[in-house]
Amino acid sequence: MRTLIDIFAQIFRTLWAHKLRSFLTMFGIAWGIGSLLLLVGLGEGFRSGNKREMEEFGKDIMFLFPGRAPVVEGSMRSARNYLLTYQDYVDIRSAPYIRNASPVLTRDDVRAVSEFASASGQITGIEPQFSEIRFLPLKQGRWINNLDGAQKRNVIVLGDEMTRNLFTGRPALGAMIVLNGIRFEVIGTLRRVGRGDNNSTNARGYIPYQVMAEYFPLKGEQQKGTVSFINYQPRVRSEHELAFQEVRKVVARNHGFDYRDDNAFEGWDTIKQSEMVGAIFDAMSVFLGSVGVVTLALGAIGVINIMLVSVTERTREIGLRKALGATHRSILLQFFLEGIFLTVVSGMIGMGLSAGVMAALGTIQGPGGFDPPKLVLRTAILAISCLTVAGVAAGIYPARKAAMLQPVEALRQE
Repeated sequence: MRTLIDIFAQIFRTLWAHKLRSFLTMFGIAWGIGSLLLLVGLGEGFRSGNKREMEEFGKDIMFLFPGRAPVVEGSMRSARNYLLTYQDYVDIRSAPYIRNASPVLTRDDVRAVSEFASASGQITGIEPQFSEIRFLPLKQGRWINNLDGAQKRNVIVLGDEMTRNLFTGRPALGAMIVLNGIRFEVIGTLRRVGRGDNNSTNARGYIPYQVMAEYFPLKGEQQKGTVSFINYQPRVRSEHELAFQEVRKVVARNHGFDYRDDNAFEGWDTIKQSEMVGAIFDAMSVFLGSVGVVTLALGAIGVINIMLVSVTERTREIGLRKALGATHRSILLQFFLEGIFLTVVSGMIGMGLSAGVMAALGTIQGPGGFDPPKLVLRTAILAISCLTVAGVAAGIYPARKAAMLQPVEALRQE
């Protein structure tokens, strides 16, 4: 124990004797570690924010919208518009590779009026399984069920913003509202989804599809049973391309065109988008890793430099200590501990500074899709360990060489 105290006292004296050099080296290491952790933390913030947004939107969702199909194959000049129908939804739901589906019929011009206020929002007609496809967490009451649709009940589930606009500070569950002169009972309300005002789910009201189709069909549409779009899910995530192909076949068959014509379909595959975003984040991780390697290399060079200079300057000291009876092991231990102390303390300072910056950034409301940066402890430990190994290796090699010298030869070194 006494030997360790003496060694650390010697380390402090050595570092204090070269204050500026020690400070610059430690500053370089701390800056490198802090910058690396901040970059990695920002990347993790982007990744987790994107994942959170996708989860708040729904899981494995695929969209199909009305499109344009060419009358003459390969000629979009002859294209005609086609509309999606309720029958398309029925056929899609029973198609191979499809786990779930729901028609969606929306209107933005339906005015909602309660006993206390009025509001404009989007009224959406859906099937009960829509809540299994999209993320719609209930706050109060219940969701729409099969009986509501079969019996064409005038019931509605309100999003958070529409609830607040119609019933500010008052209970909404069980109350009546009027949609374009037609009375509806509020059977449920939803929790707020997303951050800020960037999620339109909060400003919607949901009613049974059969009721929506009867009272609020799409304007100007001649075809009976027209829907705004169809949401569906693949049987398993990895089959999303197969599910899309089956959906194309159903729609092409129902509307009389070639399913192989890519220009005839309008859709959005959130699974494919998620994979693309994941590839972007993977590329960003490689880039940040490359920057981190360069940063660590610069820090390691600083550690190696100070250790090499320190050992070279103290060759005579090593010779004197050996002449006074110091062992080979005690000399190596001193430089080993000096390298560890220099890198670990500097790394901890850098980690503390980066954690402070991340905590400060966490108090700022970021844009959608971005979470506050997160300190990745595994990266911090790995970075500090790498620098420690570099410092120790840089100190042990010349120290071992000097320790192997005979005391008389070491004392002759300039």
